[in-house]
Amino acid sequence: MSLSHTDINAAKARVPLAFQAPLTVRMRRAALWIGFIGLFCYCLWAFDFSPMRIWEGMGRLGNVLSFMFPPHVWDNWADFSEVLNGLGETLAIAFMGTLLGAIFAFPVSLLGAKNINRFTFLRQSARRGYDVIRAFETLILALIFIRAFGLGPLPGILAIAVSEIGTFAKLFSEAIENTSNKPVEGVKASGGSRLQQIRFGIAPQVNPVILSILLYNFESNVRSGTILGIVGAGGIGFLLSDRISAYKWEEAWSIIFLIIAMVYAIDYLSGLIRQRIIGKWDGAK
Repeated sequence: MSLSHTDINAAKARVPLAFQAPLTVRMRRAALWIGFIGLFCYCLWAFDFSPMRIWEGMGRLGNVLSFMFPPHVWDNWADFSEVLNGLGETLAIAFMGTLLGAIFAFPVSLLGAKNINRFTFLRQSARRGYDVIRAFETLILALIFIRAFGLGPLPGILAIAVSEIGTFAKLFSEAIENTSNKPVEGVKASGGSRLQQIRFGIAPQVNPVILSILLYNFESNVRSGTILGIVGAGGIGFLLSDRISAYKWEEAWSIIFLIIAMVYAIDYLSGLIRQRIIGKWDGAK
């Protein structure tokens, strides 16, 4: 059955809101788009954006990239072992920072979960505490800890750990809140204590989510550990910064390639761990 233009116009006259948004809604959408476009144009103007500047920058970037090829190949063990030691140090910084952050974050996350902590004031205070911790960038924390503890891996570990406490506590508490209450009721009906309800009713549901969060953030912290090394918090970042400062671009590219390879290997191993513990998802089922 086909409708004529007359039928369509009659339907529009009867129910105009079904064919067009109200005037207030259209004005609100137009205002939002105008504000978005205006903010975008202002940012371009404030940051001195111009096609010529981009073109010149791309030319200089091409020169830098040309210096990186061919990549440097270390011909003696002493120099290569220094790079491997930096990679291992970065890996250790990320691992220890992630582990310490998770250890301190888990009990704190229970305070922010609605189905665990029934006291609104205490729960909201815990959540605002997460926000305060996450407000400090890892790099800023590293600079503070370098000032307090000196150069080396320790400031990097502490910076990642403190930053991850806020992140993990928020993500863990949200994961705990999204669990089903039926297993908890079953444990409670069996005479289980509050601790046993958490241990046997909530933990089995939330553990796979927590594991995924830990593995992902560990991968992210490996990259963060590289940046922290540039400011003196140990790791491969210090060597990379040193090679760039000395204009040894071919060595810098080789180090970057090793960092990429390490991150790829960690991502692959994390996938195997997730598949082993959580199980492989089969879309056909």
